[in-house]
Amino acid sequence: MPDTVYFFGTCLIDTLFPRAGLAAMQLLRRAGVRVIFPQGQTCCGQPAYNSGYRDEARAVARAQLDAFPADLPVVVPSASCAGMLRVQYPLLFADTADAARAEAFAGRVVELADFLVRVLDVRLIDLGPPIRVAVHNSCSARRELGVADATMDLLGRLARVELVEPERAAECCGFGGAFSVKQPEISAAMAGDKARAILATGAAVLVGQDCGCLMNLGGTLARQGGGPLVRHLAEFIWERTHRDD
Repeated sequence: MPDTVYFFGTCLIDTLFPRAGLAAMQLLRRAGVRVIFPQGQTCCGQPAYNSGYRDEARAVARAQLDAFPADLPVVVPSASCAGMLRVQYPLLFADTADAARAEAFAGRVVELADFLVRVLDVRLIDLGPPIRVAVHNSCSARRELGVADATMDLLGRLARVELVEPERAAECCGFGGAFSVKQPEISAAMAGDKARAILATGAAVLVGQDCGCLMNLGGTLARQGGGPLVRHLAEFIWERTHRDD
């Protein structure tokens, strides 16, 4: 088991979900792992990459290669950003002078739930009341990284949590980064379908590992008149398993 890891915070956690980032680092530290947060880290480069700006994406990505130099795991509390770092960086730098460096970096990237389950095999003591929770696994978690099972496994370790996957669970929420900007009507329709399926579960909380999805679904649920609380996976688990003494 590694005793030290890097932590990649992601833009959306930094700007909109800071408590999720802090919770993720607290979960790692409680498991006995020292967490290094490189101050030089920025965006993973996904917005530029998905919009076709390869040179600009490489400039941002190269800064991340520089920011995480040691041979340590890079834990990411987002399947989308982890997918960019792990799957897309080698493609982005193929046939460049940084190809080998990008391959080595990608091999160290691990999504948070996958790391907590597969590497640390964490034990969770559930301190909260019985609750029904709807789970949203992002497209990146399901298809790009294949870590959706780790999310369910991790949440399943909370004894008083009843997990439900809404209908249309495998469908995109409609966010898709630039897709929601370029195709707002289609994006809104997709999110509306997902929100109605989530409401039908009767869950008190919606949990996911990608802030873009949570932001999109949370906003749609609010416009439909309410619904479950929306929590990042790390923040939800920390709230259920931590007690201030």
